[in-house]
Amino acid sequence: MKFAQGGQQSYVDNRRRPIVLEAEDRVMLKVSPWKGIIRFCERGKTSPGFIGPFRVLSRVGEVAYRLDLPDELDGIRPTFHVSHLRKCLADKEAHVPPGGIELDSKLNYDEEPITIIDHQEKAFEE
Repeated sequence: MKFAQGGQQSYVDNRRRPIVLEAEDRVMLKVSPWKGIIRFCERGKTSPGFIGPFRVLSRVGEVAYRLDLPDELDGIRPTFHVSHLRKCLADKEAHVPPGGIELDSKLNYDEEPITIIDHQEKAFEE
């Protein structure tokens, strides 16, 4: 059992990348659609996976960071695990606004289709 665990741990360690952020760094925040809801067999490939960038205020513990969130996201706690953050390497003018997305307190949003492009009727034989 120890041998198997050691093999799996070395597999994970090779792919893990340490993320260390400093105060005043800019990060993108991960958002996701509601789990289990699929609209017309598509996940919405063009829906944004990240919003931001937001400024890092401080580090909380070993793997959490406190962000400077805008007033539109005042219902969301400003502390996030590092797995929900991506360092923003773009210039300071780049911005993905959260205004077009209705986010809940768990950073989920509901995908809804704009139009139905095609439909198909199937007849079952008995």
